[in-house]
Amino acid sequence: MGPAASTTTDKIIVDRSRSHRNRAVSRAVRVTRERLQTNSGTSPAFEREMLVLYIETVLNGALMMPLLIFVVTGIGLHLTRNPTYLVWAILALSLHAIGVLLARHVHRKGLVTDEVRRWQRYFLLAQILMGFAWAVFAVQDCDSCGGNAFDFYQGTALLVALCMTTMSALMLRNALLYAFSPSVAALAFSAIANPDPIAVGMAAIVSVALIFLAFITQRMRRASTQLLSFQSEKDDLIAALEVAKSMSDEARRRAEEANLAKSRFLASMSHELRTPLNAILGFSEVMSTEVLGPLNNPTYKEYTADIHTSGKHLLNLINEILDLSRIEAGKYDLTEEAIQLVDVCDDCIGMVQLRARTKKISITQQFENDMPDVWADEKAIRQVVLNLLSNAVKFTAQGGEIRVKVGWTAGGGQYISIRDNGPGIPEEEIPIVLSAFGQGAIAIKSAEQGTGLGLPIVQAILAKHNGEFILKSKLREGTEAIAILPAKRVLQSLPPVEEIRTVAPRRRSFA
Repeated sequence: MGPAASTTTDKIIVDRSRSHRNRAVSRAVRVTRERLQTNSGTSPAFEREMLVLYIETVLNGALMMPLLIFVVTGIGLHLTRNPTYLVWAILALSLHAIGVLLARHVHRKGLVTDEVRRWQRYFLLAQILMGFAWAVFAVQDCDSCGGNAFDFYQGTALLVALCMTTMSALMLRNALLYAFSPSVAALAFSAIANPDPIAVGMAAIVSVALIFLAFITQRMRRASTQLLSFQSEKDDLIAALEVAKSMSDEARRRAEEANLAKSRFLASMSHELRTPLNAILGFSEVMSTEVLGPLNNPTYKEYTADIHTSGKHLLNLINEILDLSRIEAGKYDLTEEAIQLVDVCDDCIGMVQLRARTKKISITQQFENDMPDVWADEKAIRQVVLNLLSNAVKFTAQGGEIRVKVGWTAGGGQYISIRDNGPGIPEEEIPIVLSAFGQGAIAIKSAEQGTGLGLPIVQAILAKHNGEFILKSKLREGTEAIAILPAKRVLQSLPPVEEIRTVAPRRRSFA
């Protein structure tokens, strides 16, 4: 294996279990592209296809030329009473049979691309031989015929033969010129030898017809080549699509396997890591608070505090990863009930108030009064507010300010807005921080490192509630995070039912 070859599994995209199919498709792509890549003229592959079409045309119309020869011979015998036409008919049929037998031989044997030029020369030679037969017919004369009947018959026969040859030899390059050049030469020689106006006119008509039909044949051949090129491009596109489909199927299979492996890993991690973490957190807290007795060395006490802090950070990381995985897998079920956004925000502010005070950050509240309940999962909404408040406290400098608003949206929904006056986020980094494990430049430089999962979890939870999350930020102007719940989740209060005096049931009498 060469040094440039890669053996990593992520580089091997094509499924090796279907290698025979992939090789066939790749070969089809290579062949079709070779057919399209030609420097000048017609591609050899197109020449082969045209020659194959010519052979099929000759075989399918093999009886048309003999029928014409029989008609021409019969009319000639009727007009001239000359048995020479029988000899000419035998000669013409024999030369025509050579071309048909040659086409049948190639059709049975199969045409190889390397032999196209050789067989083209053989078929052109057969056309020349058939042209000599028509040249012999063109020099025939009838001294006993009166009027212009014989000249009309001879010219008509040559024009009909010229048209039939045009139709049958369309796919063979220059076949028409090779076939009827001897006839034109014979007519021209007769016109020069006997400058009769009819002979000169017939030579001129056949010559002009030959030139015109040769031009038409060339144009039709060019159009046929273009059609074959379009067909090859279509085949190339289909083959390329097959390759792309094979690669996408394999990539999808690998993604499904990776997702399954991730789910198994997370399911195992949920139990295998949380169990020892609970012990670490519990014992480190017992040791740091000196429940069972004092620690003689103060450094040990600092170590236990660090162990407890690190364990809490790791437990939070595991919980966030599991929450995001459940949401992505569609296993995050909502337990919906009627809740007050104001009460949830008030509780969450109280939970982060201690951290804010250590950094001398003030949290101001601006809540609208008498807001109705919303139909939502209280635990999920609480997690949304805590994530946004934690980010605001984390990235706000000493002595900063955080504003929390709860109010109505223009569409009748309710929103929670948390705005800080921290360093802000550059606009080009907002899509990064909204992606899983994405962190901006300021977050990376910050001393309080995070996982980069808080905002993606907020987005996913609000999406489960049919809500919306908006992040507005500018560099050195602070950040505002807005969580919006739609109007259909707002529970409108109904007026109380008025008391109605009951009517005493009427007694029935059975008189």
